[in-house]
Amino acid sequence: MPKRCGLVLAAITMLAVCGPARSEKVALTFDDLPLNGELAPGMTRAGIVRDVLQVLRKYRVPPVYGFVNAQRMEGTPDGAAALRLWVAGGQHVGNHSYSHPDLGRTTTEEFLADVRRNEPMLQLLDPGNAWHWFRYPYLREGDTLEKRRAVRQGLAARGYRIAQVTLDYEDYLWNSPFARCVAQGDRKGVEWLRSSYLETATHYLEVDREMARRVYGRAIDHVLLLHLGAYSSTILPALLDLLHAQGFELATLEQVQRDAVYDGDPDGASAQGGSLVEQWMDVRKLPYPTVPPKPRQQLAGLCNAAAGKAVGTAD
Repeated sequence: MPKRCGLVLAAITMLAVCGPARSEKVALTFDDLPLNGELAPGMTRAGIVRDVLQVLRKYRVPPVYGFVNAQRMEGTPDGAAALRLWVAGGQHVGNHSYSHPDLGRTTTEEFLADVRRNEPMLQLLDPGNAWHWFRYPYLREGDTLEKRRAVRQGLAARGYRIAQVTLDYEDYLWNSPFARCVAQGDRKGVEWLRSSYLETATHYLEVDREMARRVYGRAIDHVLLLHLGAYSSTILPALLDLLHAQGFELATLEQVQRDAVYDGDPDGASAQGGSLVEQWMDVRKLPYPTVPPKPRQQLAGLCNAAAGKAVGTAD
């Protein structure tokens, strides 16, 4: 048998035994609606939502969830308009609490009361009750086991399912710097924001997938955490291209969380919080992969004279 035919036969045999490679679904989710971070002059919350919706339609992204903090829209008709545009554009809303409290710094009763306080706005936006998904602020599910379990019980009693996160690179860090650079007309700064964002996203998407394989022993379907802000519509096309290049298949939150991994509970207390995968890593005391640090100092100083820093400053 010719060598090439033997290689083909071996590949076919492996496929028959192992099956085709499993594609990983990913659901996009956005936190902190109607706005995360600063706005440049001329930007509006409604305008940001309108632009993001245009990108989602162009890329045929399945309906995504935006997690609302109703306090963020108080006294801002623009914020209310943004939320109405979001649901009119075919997207969903979920509960991110009313005031975005840190569960580690409040009681169980106060936290659940804050969750309930957010519900009237969600009911107005979505009378169909698809809003019964909850995203913990800061991804912090409780600094004690007693608090964690009590809050989970309280959420379940109100019909919530937890919208977990498995992919996160703290994209919110880029929102305010982008607004500042746009306001100053700093093209070099805007260019650096794009390159640093995509570099960071690439590293952390790869690392988060590797951690999931360490925890579960296989590829899983993922939930990506994003934050709706000034930079969202500008960077979203490049991010969607990156997800496609990395082999992800876009899906809804409901579809992704049908993966059995979302039925498990790490049941571990942590003041720091973290994604579902990070919680399991901590509970099982698994070693974290090495990853470059995020450019926090550069982002804080970019287009920010008060910070006295510049692009390229060491992290």
